[in-house]
Amino acid sequence: MTNTFTADVVVCGAGAAGLALAIDLARRGVSFRLIDKAGTPFGGSRGKGIQPRTLEVFEDFGIVDRIAAVGGRYPTQREYRPDGTHADKAMFADAVASSDEPYRVPLMAMQGRTEQVMRERLAELGRHPEYGCELKAFTQDAEGITASVVGDGGEQIIRARYLVGADGGRSFVRHALGTGFPGKTLGVRAVVADLTLSGLDRAIWHRFNDGDMARQMALCPLAKTDLFQLQAPIPAEGNPDLSVTGLQTFVTARAPAGFDIVVHHVSWASDYVMNARLADTYRTGRVFLVGDAAHIHPPTGGQGLNTSVQDAYNLGWKLAAVLAGAPDALLDTYEEERRPIAAAMLGLSTGLLEAAKRGDMRRGREVQQLDLAYPTSSLACEAPERRGGVLAGDRAPDAPLTGAGGQPVRLFELLKGPHWTLIGYEADRTAQAPRQGLRIHATGPRGDLTDTHGHFRDTYGLKQGNWVLVRPDGYIGAIVSAEHTGDLEGYLRQVGVGREA
Repeated sequence: MTNTFTADVVVCGAGAAGLALAIDLARRGVSFRLIDKAGTPFGGSRGKGIQPRTLEVFEDFGIVDRIAAVGGRYPTQREYRPDGTHADKAMFADAVASSDEPYRVPLMAMQGRTEQVMRERLAELGRHPEYGCELKAFTQDAEGITASVVGDGGEQIIRARYLVGADGGRSFVRHALGTGFPGKTLGVRAVVADLTLSGLDRAIWHRFNDGDMARQMALCPLAKTDLFQLQAPIPAEGNPDLSVTGLQTFVTARAPAGFDIVVHHVSWASDYVMNARLADTYRTGRVFLVGDAAHIHPPTGGQGLNTSVQDAYNLGWKLAAVLAGAPDALLDTYEEERRPIAAAMLGLSTGLLEAAKRGDMRRGREVQQLDLAYPTSSLACEAPERRGGVLAGDRAPDAPLTGAGGQPVRLFELLKGPHWTLIGYEADRTAQAPRQGLRIHATGPRGDLTDTHGHFRDTYGLKQGNWVLVRPDGYIGAIVSAEHTGDLEGYLRQVGVGREA
């Protein structure tokens, strides 16, 4: 077998998960091929909710404002009652951005437009997806994978170090591996469609017949478009007519008397059966599963695209580190950390589906993903052990600081990029040796920062001489006291951060 590698990584599937991984690999200088068997990018709404934690990821990628520009706030929901009256309810409670959580409310953005922004960012990094390029077969050995792909130019053989299946719920990669995908069908079939229509106020998310699974229907105006997204349960049997005529008949039948809703155009439509399934394993040798290839679930709660992006965000820096010489065991922490998150997400979205059947569409902090953490991860280090507050494995909160030059700076600005970040509280910055891939900061007289109004200290629960090590994906890797800074040496070797010459 030849070991002439044409790429470090082959990413199969150019949806949100594959694009997130490609962006992360591209900014780290990792060579890859991003392929997708579809002839053109997906342009529909399917996943339209961007949770606050994912907005933080998109800030790191440099695209959060672009995503916000193609999206907007969720509209108020209007529930129409059988007696002809209605009630207006906010889907999310208003929450004001804080110093530690700059994004507190989910954003609505069509999945097709979110992915378009991601492709634009990838192009800025000099890379592009290859559409109409299908993975037909692959094998792996101790050194890498060999993949057969077919595109416009015929069959190609690609030799790479790793393969990542980001190819959706019917994943070819998962099937080829023979990886189990246990779970259950949830007994709900639904239609989702993007429609141009008239007869409804675009400032309102219209909900009809809540609690009646035979007649329930929602029409939500999609931000920054002239479209409404139709969502509705449908019978388990039969083939729905998803044409303009068919969906006009469907909408008319479910709308109350007195409504004159006219469907003018269908830009995208699909029907699907809701499942909750989780792959038995996320890693098989040199092959990994991310996104819907690893977990599928009902759309309630807007967790899918977000969990998929964060799968990729977790895996990207670990692949880059191992390719640069870090121990291979680092890649095992991808499944260790992300599979329990997906298991919990399946439970959450399934519970929210049951509530939705009863007409309850309210959403709280549980969907925002700000509290997801890796407290039991082998990459979480505390010395000494902490008893409260922010812990190793938690999401690293933001905080306002002031640079030594007098300018305000957010902690997130220091974290932004593919590097590790080490910050000392009231510590001597020069006490830590420079290392490739690590940026070192400190507050206090011997540091380059001032802890403005004590936000950093209070948010992280720090004492003088404490050091906080933040991973490239914005989670806390280690918190150590001044007496335990020696523990950082072994930790940094474990994750492939070496001392500079």
